[in-house]
Amino acid sequence: MISEEKLQILTESAKYDVSCSSSGSKRKNEGGMGNGYAAGCCHSFTPDGRCISLLKILLSNDCIFNCRYCMSRSDSDVPRATASPEEICELVIDFYKRNYIEGLFLSSAVHRSPDHAMEQLLLTVKKLRTEYQFHGYIHLKGIPRADERLVREAALYADRMSFNIELPSEQSLRLLAPQKSRESLLLPMKRLQKEREIFRLEKRKGHFLPAGQTTQMIVGASPEPDGQILRLTQSLYRANGLKRVYFSSYVPVVHDSLLPEKPAGELREHRLYQADWLLRFYGFSAEEIVDDHGNLPLELDPKCAWALRNLHLFPVEINRAPLEVLLRVPGIGAKSAYKIMEARRYTRLNFEDLKKMRVVLKRARHFITADGKFCGASGSALRGLLSAGDPLNATQLSFFSDRETARSALTGEL
Repeated sequence: MISEEKLQILTESAKYDVSCSSSGSKRKNEGGMGNGYAAGCCHSFTPDGRCISLLKILLSNDCIFNCRYCMSRSDSDVPRATASPEEICELVIDFYKRNYIEGLFLSSAVHRSPDHAMEQLLLTVKKLRTEYQFHGYIHLKGIPRADERLVREAALYADRMSFNIELPSEQSLRLLAPQKSRESLLLPMKRLQKEREIFRLEKRKGHFLPAGQTTQMIVGASPEPDGQILRLTQSLYRANGLKRVYFSSYVPVVHDSLLPEKPAGELREHRLYQADWLLRFYGFSAEEIVDDHGNLPLELDPKCAWALRNLHLFPVEINRAPLEVLLRVPGIGAKSAYKIMEARRYTRLNFEDLKKMRVVLKRARHFITADGKFCGASGSALRGLLSAGDPLNATQLSFFSDRETARSALTGEL
């Protein structure tokens, strides 16, 4: 079994990668242990409310690359450890039998060479599937510059793979991660997406990344504005079919003169996640969301900020507005918009009806009319009202807060 000291080093080194959460995959149990079907990992929540755990570990933190922001970089003075594929397999099975985990997130530093590191990752997941008969969820990190044949074979055994972009421009990669390039990160994604599509169209037997691909970008380690980050995010969704792009606020885990001395803070990361949601589910483009300076305003969520910049489009009549317009109204989420579209087939809706649908009227009322009635504010006072209603400015509720207050605070929508 893997030693406690080695386990501590390898799990500590893995904790900064946030691209590991998942909504599960379609891999079925074919007579072994575990099941990755319709279940999330790494403390994701399934539709029935279950929280599923994931073992998150590196195969090795002994890296030949020298990415300045990484605690495992080659010139960093940290304890080093490397596990064998057998040690990882035994650990996964032992943890699964003890009901500690439902799946595995496995990454590695670039140990010896990109091909060697990728080969060891492949050997680990292949052993888990074929020798240990483990059918639980596996998310595997790809190694930049590794042979594409190794990457493709690994995709036959993993549920999800990710090549982390880390920095949103080629210039920043050259400065802070000199052994990486945009091509070394984007090309494997494109190849895997193309192969996954061929696999699906030809209906081949087996699995090929049934849970797709993700990536991660560090926010605040380099000077790119939010607009550049979001445009790259948008292109990754459109061109490479990624399931998620994750954002991680820069944390100074190692000192370096090329990096900021202070952490980036979580507020910018939070706004980027809100903007990402608008890209994926609300029909917005990256160019619409950012302000004139190419950034997201911190004092307002991106949807409210966009609406304030486009007040000439409002108010809209709730009983006539098409779906794509409803989705752009602050306070009306995707579920509420579809409820409105369905309900108004049978009746004309008023503000009381919208309240029953859990529309956040403290925001939405400023941008809509309901059966011709307007109940909102306008002009300069509106920005202050929306800022005051932002969840980031709220205080934590007391355990004894009344139910209605608690419910309204917890059910806010974009």
